[in-house]
This record gives sequence, C-alpha cells and structure tokens, in this order.
Amino acid sequence: MPSDVKIHPAVDGGVKPGRSDFAGGELRCHCASNPVRVRLNGNTAHNHVCGCTKCWKPQGAVFSMVAVIPRDQLEVVAGEEKLEVVNKDAAIQRHRCRDCGVHMFGRIENRNHPFYGLDFVHTELSPDQGWSAPEFAAFVSSIIEGGYPPDGMSAVRARLKELGLEPYDALSPPLMDAIATHTRKRQDAVPAA
Repeated sequence: MPSDVKIHPAVDGGVKPGRSDFAGGELRCHCASNPVRVRLNGNTAHNHVCGCTKCWKPQGAVFSMVAVIPRDQLEVVAGEEKLEVVNKDAAIQRHRCRDCGVHMFGRIENRNHPFYGLDFVHTELSPDQGWSAPEFAAFVSSIIEGGYPPDGMSAVRARLKELGLEPYDALSPPLMDAIATHTRKRQDAVPAA
C-alpha cells in the first residue's frame, strides 16, 4: 500500500502548506552544543524532495528535501568555522558541519550556471513554520543508486503522487525550461564564427 512507503519525515504525514507571508527563519545543524546557524531572510522557493545521492538526507529518509533562496538572503550567523565543502569539484558546493555532517547550504560559484545566485537549503533544519511546501519529486530513479530496491519503485511513485508530489527523473518541467532558456541565451550571446 503506497501510504506505508516512507519518503522523508517532513512529508510522510502529509505535505504541510507554506505561508505566503512567511519572512524566513533559522536553520540549525544537529550539534547539541554550538550548532552552525544559518539565517534565511525570506521564504524559499522550488521546494522538492530529491532522490539524488549527493543531497543530505536525515536519518532514515529515502529522499532529501531541498529548496532554494537567493544567496543574498542567506547569512551564516554562528559556527562558520565548522563549515566545510563536501566536494570542491561539484557544481553545487555543499557546505556541511564538519562535526555532525549536516549539510547547511549548497552554493553555486560558477556564474554561468543556470542556478547561480540561488543557494540550496534544507528547511527541515528549522524550528520555524511557514517555509514553502515541497511541490514535486526530482531524480526519483536515483534512489536505486542509493540502495533502494528497484522492485519497490512503483510503490514509491504511487506514494509521491498520493502526497501531491509529481515524480520526475529530472527536475520539474518549469525548472528544466529555465535551464534550457539559460542555455539558449548563452548560445545566442556567442558571436557566430
């Protein structure tokens, strides 16, 4: 039965709606003392559950939950000295707490990347309520790479649909359109030989 399939603790009991008037809050790593604290000065957008093997997932979660916020609205307010980049060669520079391993934010430094200027965050790290709700599921098939049994995928997709999270094996169509638009604009900007 699909409702028995676990996705992520923040959505397993149902997707909670965000608030349009929500003005932001604080994310905290899992350290019991001296946690890394990140202030988000606004609400997030494009929140989704992600099946890729690179995004941080809380214990027991099959998917991560990731949203974006403009990078000028993110501020590390405590514990910056504890942050380290997981993989300096990755497009998304995921900054994690070196003590507990929680990913606090992902940043793209390549100015030519379609999502440059947006930071990737995990709003379940916040005690504040009102963050944008997850809208879709991305990279669903990738959970197999993370060890999920392939014969359980139809139940996973059924559960995602039951939760109102349309499953994609890439990003949502509007985000894929944004990537393609960015690529086309860059191509148009290059003079013909």
